Amino acid sequence: MINGKLSVIMPAYNESKLIYNSIMTTLDVVSKFISEVEIVAVNDGSKDNTKAEIKRAAAADNRVRLVSSDKNRGKGNAIISGVAHATGEYIAFLDADLELHPAQLESYMEKMLSDNVDVVIGCKFHKDSKIKYPLKRKIISMGYYCMLLVLFHLKVKDTQTGIKLFKASALKPVAHLIRTSGFAYDIELLVALHRRGHSIAQMPVELVHVRERTEQRIGMKDIVKVFKDTWAIFYRVYFKHYYD
Repeated sequence: MINGKLSVIMPAYNESKLIYNSIMTTLDVVSKFISEVEIVAVNDGSKDNTKAEIKRAAAADNRVRLVSSDKNRGKGNAIISGVAHATGEYIAFLDADLELHPAQLESYMEKMLSDNVDVVIGCKFHKDSKIKYPLKRKIISMGYYCMLLVLFHLKVKDTQTGIKLFKASALKPVAHLIRTSGFAYDIELLVALHRRGHSIAQMPVELVHVRERTEQRIGMKDIVKVFKDTWAIFYRVYFKHYYD
């Protein structure tokens, strides 16, 4: 049993079918390896019953906290809103569908404590990852890795995987600086942490598909926007020295 408190930030947009079970499963799993846990579930302007399902979970377990927005503001904003309400010494990001199971956080915590690193992130390209990834997406991701290495000297092969763990002492001072609301928020956050000298470790992931194949969460428009947002981050780093 690891001492301390872990806050799990779980952003959700139109996840009424999954969110209640995801919250309760995460509480059950995580409480087996850390002494205290809370779930900060963020309803990002959902149009279905996501908010009501989070309230149902909060009524069932007082370790669940609801943060809600009337408008859909993007995953980045949802995550940062959750961070502002987190009270744990450690903060994890976890997608509401649990395709990346919370049990993986145990080895992430062990890595953080044994190696004394500030951030531990999931990496699809780790040699021990168990995931089927389309060749086209692999090429795009590796190209993007090279881009981040050149632009920011960020030696992180995979910024977009939804499972991440932080020391709150590292994350909270930079969270309010994040300006990217879409999928590039991960990049901006990691760049900000890297610029401030925080150490980042990468761990394998195991993905379990729970959605229909027709449900595509990230399209080409999103990929193009990520590239545009990356150049905006570049401007903030080198011209405004925004994160230093």
